[in-house]
Amino acid sequence: MPRLTLMAGLLLCSGLLQAAPTVTQLQDGLEHPWSLAFLPAEQGVLITERPGRLRLWQQDRGLSAPIAGVPKVYAEGQGGLLEVLPAPDFAASRRVYLSFAEPGDDGKAGTAVGYGRLSDDGGRLDNFKVIFRQQPKLSVGNHFGGKLAFDRQGYLFIALGENNQRPTAQDADKLQGKLVRLTADGAVPPDNPWVGQAGKRPEVWSYGHRNPQGLALNPWSGVIWEHEHGPRGGDEINIPQAGKNYGWPLATHGINYSGQPIPEAKGQRAAGTEPPLHYWQVSPGISGMAFYDAQRFPAWRHSLFIGALAQKELIRLTLDGDKVVAEERLLGDRGERIREVRSGPDGYLYLLTDESDGKLLKVGAS
Repeated sequence: MPRLTLMAGLLLCSGLLQAAPTVTQLQDGLEHPWSLAFLPAEQGVLITERPGRLRLWQQDRGLSAPIAGVPKVYAEGQGGLLEVLPAPDFAASRRVYLSFAEPGDDGKAGTAVGYGRLSDDGGRLDNFKVIFRQQPKLSVGNHFGGKLAFDRQGYLFIALGENNQRPTAQDADKLQGKLVRLTADGAVPPDNPWVGQAGKRPEVWSYGHRNPQGLALNPWSGVIWEHEHGPRGGDEINIPQAGKNYGWPLATHGINYSGQPIPEAKGQRAAGTEPPLHYWQVSPGISGMAFYDAQRFPAWRHSLFIGALAQKELIRLTLDGDKVVAEERLLGDRGERIREVRSGPDGYLYLLTDESDGKLLKVGAS
């Protein structure tokens, strides 16, 4: 046996070298897929394509034709059809939520969220109703955010980018750079932190966010986690708390793409702002977020999986409570931008690659 192969085998047996994950390609031919969501009772996987298509993928039937009833989207720059999320009571209501970049009257756009009822045959989204609009509409193609998550109380969280208009993330009267919290029907909960305060948007849960690209409920703590792109450097993970300021653009670990400091930044920390739970000095371009709590692969339990667009990897963070204690990089040999990460009901991870010929991948531990 060659010396290098023998050494790799010894390291693998000792646990110092992890075996490469198994990867199965389930579907290709997706045009910049952005989000996926599992329907209960093995009814399939809903997938959004950023140009404005919603599809249903099923193991025995493959990829459906585009589902009818999807709203018109602003498919420019980073905009388009974004997140898909079934309601917690989908088995009874068949309600499906979508976030999308919505065009305005002046050529600008903002993030919107609505829901419709998925027909029994999966071919239509009936009676689609918009329940939330980011105001004002300021984007010309950048930083829409759009990630969605329900907490255990049934509240809907919506993560919103600052549309590449940095100061707006600190403006209390604007919905840029905010995490908002609503009821499932789009009403403002009476215990939101800014309810009843003059000049402040009552929808807001937390603020000072740049461009959120991950949002998920931690299954162990029951708390929502969020991650977002920094500028050049400074991608970060936060655990957003009610009424707190997460810093952008006053505090950041990144710099401008020009190489110059962010004009508004006071440093990596700023008074009155919360530091990130975890950050990367060099931005992976993080996207998608999935906590792993399944029994199938015990070595992955208590991990947080995040895709990397820029560095084209799957990142596994090992957690000890709310602390990140280790980081592992996976799938870098594939050279594909990983847009979405979800933990499937079968205990496998499911990924979407952000390409013109995007793929749905099923990933397991060896």
